[in-house]
Amino acid sequence: VPSLHTLYIDKPMKDHGLMQAIARVNRVYKDKEGGLIVDYLGIAQELKKAVSNYTKSGGKGKPTFDQSQAVALMMEKYEIVKQFFHRFDYSRFFSGTAKEKMQIIPEAMEHILSQDDGKKRYVREVIGLTKAYALAVPSKEAEKIRDNVGFFQAIKASIVKNTETQGKEKSDTELHSAIKQIVSKAVASEGVIDVFEQAGMKKPEISVLSDHFLEDVKGMKHKNLAFEALKKLLADQIRVRFKHNKIRNKKFSEMLEEAIRRYQNRSIDSAQVIQELIELAKQIRDDKSRGKELGLSEEEEAFYDALDDNDGARDTLGDDVLKIMARELSELVRKNASIDWTLRETVQANLRRMVKRLLRKYGYPPDKQQMATDLVLKQAELFADDWSS
Repeated sequence: VPSLHTLYIDKPMKDHGLMQAIARVNRVYKDKEGGLIVDYLGIAQELKKAVSNYTKSGGKGKPTFDQSQAVALMMEKYEIVKQFFHRFDYSRFFSGTAKEKMQIIPEAMEHILSQDDGKKRYVREVIGLTKAYALAVPSKEAEKIRDNVGFFQAIKASIVKNTETQGKEKSDTELHSAIKQIVSKAVASEGVIDVFEQAGMKKPEISVLSDHFLEDVKGMKHKNLAFEALKKLLADQIRVRFKHNKIRNKKFSEMLEEAIRRYQNRSIDSAQVIQELIELAKQIRDDKSRGKELGLSEEEEAFYDALDDNDGARDTLGDDVLKIMARELSELVRKNASIDWTLRETVQANLRRMVKRLLRKYGYPPDKQQMATDLVLKQAELFADDWSS
């Protein structure tokens, strides 16, 4: 049975079944030092009974887990995470008003993000601390640092919420639930923030990035945080806006990655990369009207880009011919792409022959036909789900 990192208990469990479930989470392997149990019901008493029955001599045998080792590991991880806040007084969070707390969180996020590879290292170390903390509970040492660990968790959760793309980030509910497992309600209620809302900015729809919003981003006080949040917005925008256009998705993704790479290499500073991302955002926004200007539907535009991706095709055939080919390709592929065609080799082979025939018909450069055929079929796969529904 595979090991688990986290076990969410939302139904009654006891005796052998409870011990089996916990064993899957607590199993150690590679870098996994333990696991996290999220108890929604309150099974502590049942757990004590199960452990008592499971251990030798009616629960009096030597336990397989040394609590002192868990505490030592927790304190080691705790000191590592504390180092991220060198010269940053986060104790203000625990004595401040609600408004002051909301100001401290983005300041703490900016402090982390300004460090070399700070986001990745911080998230990794807080995860390690969380696991170690779960192993060390209950203990007076764990109780003593509980709220500090909660603050570290809150900063991690806010960083993930505001910088990870939608495919990776957890929901707000999951983030709050994770924090509430180990911290006081005071920390949890203030912990996870949206940096745009905190800055008094209305977060835009994924398809609309107005000049006004982009100017507000440019003027944000915390530049590293602004960069991370804008990077996330653009990555999400590219994923949603160009999910059916392989070429445009690749183009804008590469532009975003190049800006990020130059920033990470310190070729440009945070203010410069924000300006570059703002310009990229405008290009992505303005690209929305491109298909209409070409006189093509979304599908036709995608096939047009696939045909135009090969150097020399437009010079050889001309723009008008490529548009005609794109319209015919869209109709041809849609008409012949049956349900589950991406899984049926005979259908794929037939489509491949028809695409090649169309390319030859219009005199598409012979040395580019194989590459264009492959690209057209890969492009068609992106529409497969829509066509079959």
